[in-house]
This record gives sequence, structure tokens and C-alpha cells, in this order.
Amino acid sequence: MDKQEFLKKYLADRRGTDCMKWDGLQEKFGETDLLPMWIADMEFRAPDAVTIAMTERVRHGIFGYTQVPDAYYRVFSEWMERRYHFTIQKEWLRFSTGCVTGIAWMIHAFTKPGDACMILTPVYYPFHNVVTNNDRRLVTVDLDYENGYFTMNYEAIEKAIVENQVKMFIQCSPHNPAGRVWTEEELDRVLAVCRKHQVLVVSDEIHQDLVLEGHTFVPAAVVSGGKYRDIVVTLSSATKTFNLATLLHSHIVITDDALRKVYDRFASGLNRTEVSVMGMTATQAGYEHGGEWLENVLEVIQDNYRYLKEELGKHLPEVTVCELEGSYLVLLDLRKLIGAGSAQEFVQKKCRLAVDYGEWFGESFAGFIRLNLATDPAFVRMAVENLINGSYS
Repeated sequence: MDKQEFLKKYLADRRGTDCMKWDGLQEKFGETDLLPMWIADMEFRAPDAVTIAMTERVRHGIFGYTQVPDAYYRVFSEWMERRYHFTIQKEWLRFSTGCVTGIAWMIHAFTKPGDACMILTPVYYPFHNVVTNNDRRLVTVDLDYENGYFTMNYEAIEKAIVENQVKMFIQCSPHNPAGRVWTEEELDRVLAVCRKHQVLVVSDEIHQDLVLEGHTFVPAAVVSGGKYRDIVVTLSSATKTFNLATLLHSHIVITDDALRKVYDRFASGLNRTEVSVMGMTATQAGYEHGGEWLENVLEVIQDNYRYLKEELGKHLPEVTVCELEGSYLVLLDLRKLIGAGSAQEFVQKKCRLAVDYGEWFGESFAGFIRLNLATDPAFVRMAVENLINGSYS
């Protein structure tokens, strides 16, 4: 279907549904009459195939202990092979309730209290918290930034690893909120540094399917023919892909036998959570039948980004719209517009927008804001108008 047909069919009004993005504004921002462009989920209903599969499961009426069927492994592996040349073997796969939970489990499985874990900032703020809240030392390395584009500083990364005796690198790929889809060359360089210093890489690839035109996602486990698999654990989920966040189902892919044994030994001591039957059902249906829906979503994101960039370029050239290669989350650099002023004072008080602020992702990034583009184009137009009008108020 074309874009307008898709929007007519799948756009949903989420107000009054206990939606965090809309109904949680008072708690998060202290006001209710803001346009929410923040938290990373969509205004789009899941694909029809997903809701049909879930409805059929509900009609069965039993939600007891459920095994993962062979069909699930087959469908997931086919999705990964077709799109990313990564064939998943059944024995490699474990499950968790979410990628951040998966990171926490990897921290406990592979490091000790006091060990150093490294992240590249600005990065999704739970990456910070999951390290410090588990009594590990947080090591941050800022991405290099120039004119709306972020790159890795390999020398700074290696220096931080050596000086802090880093044991784990928690990678975000594609990177949220920097918008980068790392190239294979970039991944090869950072993984080589990690191997050199015996650093385990936990690669959160939850945004893998949300890659915009002209860019190609490469899983860490297939870089350079898979030569880094012995130091890589991959975390992924369909939750961003098909808007399924609270169905609590995600993947842990450990291709290396030795790493998998360490993880399984750790996991055997947990009060382990069963696989979410509804999350599994929804994910399988999405991977099997949701490809066209995803293409429509990507078209909306691409068009929303293009509109944002063009309109702000015309009317607010002081604002840098950062390059968006992957995810639906774009950074705006407001520092030339607001100077030493408060981004929150400008964005919330003058522009009436609820956004994620740059300093939430890394202390060096005050003056940036993150906008969610997986939404109604009308909301993007409103956000742009509010930014323009706010700059004159």
C-alpha cells in the first residue's frame, strides 16, 4: 500500500490508553499540554499479521508454560539471513525480557563488581544506569562530532580501555541517538581494538531493521567473515521493528561455545523468566509477514526526516539536524540557536515540546535534543512550526 493508505490504516490515537509517551507527560515533564516527541515507540499499530496471531493465541485461552517452536527459530534465522547474511543456529539463541535486561545479565555473567564497562556517548541513557546500578565502573568515551555527523575515535577508545582496564564494551549498533549505522570498516576497527585488549563486546542491535535508504546494517557477529564471534554477544529484538516493547521478548545470540557455556552457567543460577508466549507469537508473525509494513514505516520515517531537515534548513539554519542513517530518533543541535541558554527552557516552555535532552545521553551533549520521527507527519509539522515560532518568542 502507499504511504497515505498506510497512515490511514495504522495511525492510532494513543491518548487515554495509559501510553507513557502521551499519558505520562505530567510525571516526566510536569505538564500535560506538550506535543510528545520523546520516548522511542511509534504511533503505528503493529502489522495485521501480528494482531491476528495474538488474537488466535488469546482465543486458545491457555497461557501456561510454552516451548519455543522450531518454526520460530526458522523464521528468525530466515529474516536474519535474508537481510543481514547472518544465519542463526538454534543452539546459539537464548531469550530475555528486553535488551537492557540482556545487558544486565551479560554484566553479571562476564564481569565482577568494580570491573570497568565502556560505552560511547551520547548513548541511550539506560546504558549508563545498567552499568552503575550493577556496581561496575562506567567508562565513557565521547563520539567525535562535526556538522551533524558522529564518528568513533579509535585512539580515545583504546586509551580508555588501557587506562581503565575495561572488561566489557557495550556497543549500540545502529547507534541511538547518534543516528549512525556503523560501516563494516568502522566495526572492524573497534572490534580489533577490543580483541587486542581482551574486551568482551555486547552489541545491542535492537534498531537493526530501521535503516534508511543508502545504508546497510552489518551485525557485529558477521564483520569480516565472523572473525570476532569469540568476543561478541549480540542482543536484538523485534520490539522497535514492529512496536512491541511491552511484550517483553528479546534475543541473546551467542555464537561462541565458550562464551555460551559461561553465560549458561550464570543463567542456571537465576530465578529464570519463562519466554513470553505473546511476545514470541507477535515476533514470529512480524518476521514472517511484517516486511511490507516495515517498508511503509521506513518510508514515513524517511519522509519525516527529509521534511524536518529541509524546513529547519530554510527557517532555522542555526539548528543542525544531525544525519540520520538508522533508527527513527534524530538529534538536533540547538547550541547556535540558544547559546548558553537552557534547552529545556526553550524547547518545553517556548516550543511546547516534550523531547529527550542531550545531557541525558552524555554530559557533553547539553544543547542537543532527540526527536522521535516514527509518528504522524502532522506531528512532525507541528514540532517544526513550534520550534520556528519559539525561536521568535
